[in-house]
Amino acid sequence: MYEVVQIRLREAGKITYFSPGGTRFKIGEYVIVEADRGLDYGQILSETQALLDSDIDEPLKRIIRKANPWDMHQVEKNKKKSREVMEACSKKIQERKLPMKLIDAEFSFDRSKIVFYFTAEGRVDFRELVKDLANVFKTRIELKQIGVRDEAKILGGLGPCGRALCCATYLKDFEPVTIKMAKEQNLPLNPTKISGLCGRLMCCLGYEHKTYKELMKGLPREGEILKTEKGSGKVININALKRSVTVELEDGTWFEVKYK
Repeated sequence: MYEVVQIRLREAGKITYFSPGGTRFKIGEYVIVEADRGLDYGQILSETQALLDSDIDEPLKRIIRKANPWDMHQVEKNKKKSREVMEACSKKIQERKLPMKLIDAEFSFDRSKIVFYFTAEGRVDFRELVKDLANVFKTRIELKQIGVRDEAKILGGLGPCGRALCCATYLKDFEPVTIKMAKEQNLPLNPTKISGLCGRLMCCLGYEHKTYKELMKGLPREGEILKTEKGSGKVININALKRSVTVELEDGTWFEVKYK
């Protein structure tokens, strides 16, 4: 049994478990942690929790300390420095005419590694690019191909609701979202209405999906023929929240049938 907390490494790194070493941390605090080589920083995403040995996929690393003002100053310096390495990397990509779009760059806390994030339509052979960048920056280089949802998460923005993107603020992982979720919530199947900035189905379609499924139990399907007190009619609309359906009778009139 291990005591662990979830931490997102750097600003766009993966979320993983770390040992708090008996210290209690608050959600949202920045901490300095052990990395593969040297030190890195991350943000606490969960309270301390207990996990079985079988739930830990890799050796558990430790949190070294809560980030102090000097640490955060170093993090800010690294962010400014990352803009410079982005420009250099972009030039190298153009020189080698690689079919990739550079999205972001991050330094590890101690600058022992630079991670470059990029998107591409297919696989890209970037081995020579890695050598070029290692020669320029004299440090470890990691290139990581990401998807369009991760790109939106890194770059941020405002959703159709007018709020900051969920993925860029508090979502830990991307959950599967399907067109069936939109259908069951009686939403218009217009791509511009149900797609996010990333071009994929909006994550928020999954937030109330279970509730809608529960509310839909016992309701007839759209197109189904119902026998009502006013005669037979076809279901033309379903309102899960009101637990009601709209029925069109044979004479063309509509009326609402409510369910408990």
